[in-house]
Amino acid sequence: MAVTKFPDPDETDEDGILAWGGDLEPETLLLAYSQGIFPWPLGAHLPLAWFCPPRRAILHFDELHVPRSLERARRQSTYRFTVDQAFERVVRACASQPRPGQRGTWITRPLIAAYVRLHHLGHAHSVEVWQESPGEPALIGGIYGVDAGGAFAGESMFHARPNASKLALLHLVDHLRSRGLDWLDIQVMTPHLQALGARELSRDDFLRRLARTRSANRLLFPKP
Repeated sequence: MAVTKFPDPDETDEDGILAWGGDLEPETLLLAYSQGIFPWPLGAHLPLAWFCPPRRAILHFDELHVPRSLERARRQSTYRFTVDQAFERVVRACASQPRPGQRGTWITRPLIAAYVRLHHLGHAHSVEVWQESPGEPALIGGIYGVDAGGAFAGESMFHARPNASKLALLHLVDHLRSRGLDWLDIQVMTPHLQALGARELSRDDFLRRLARTRSANRLLFPKP
């Protein structure tokens, strides 16, 4: 049975954990993301953890900083970019992406299945980066996330070639801009996203921004 209510975000512990357990049904995930809450498994022997951290990382598009080297790589790139053409492959590639200082991945099999269900329902989306090659094009980068009712929460990205994940992010930003959105929830700060201009908000400021953005009822990924 899907979760029908989460605790008040002010009830999180110092690590930002709001609740333990529950399920990954689409209704549960959509309820969580609509309230600025996201799942993050902490281990095979622990119940599922739900987070709403006291400091929230966002990327405001007007504050996006594209280094010269990345801008040059973007201009010179021969890669092809698509939206929602290989969602499950992107998620699985993100799950298998080696990350310094981490053992394993938080993108578990149940989470992969849950996000794929959300994608089929039109609530989770991906950007893919392709390199043309003899035979079949190679998927070399991508990013995926969840449409939280007109706001977008980036979940993870991967690269198999230099800059491919960053170029996927820039393509996503361009797409969201074209739909009237001006910021992206990136949940937890990372050094390379901070270098691109991401910053942190207090939880209260983030939740107010999320509610204001959702009230605009933007259609971020219209059906073809």
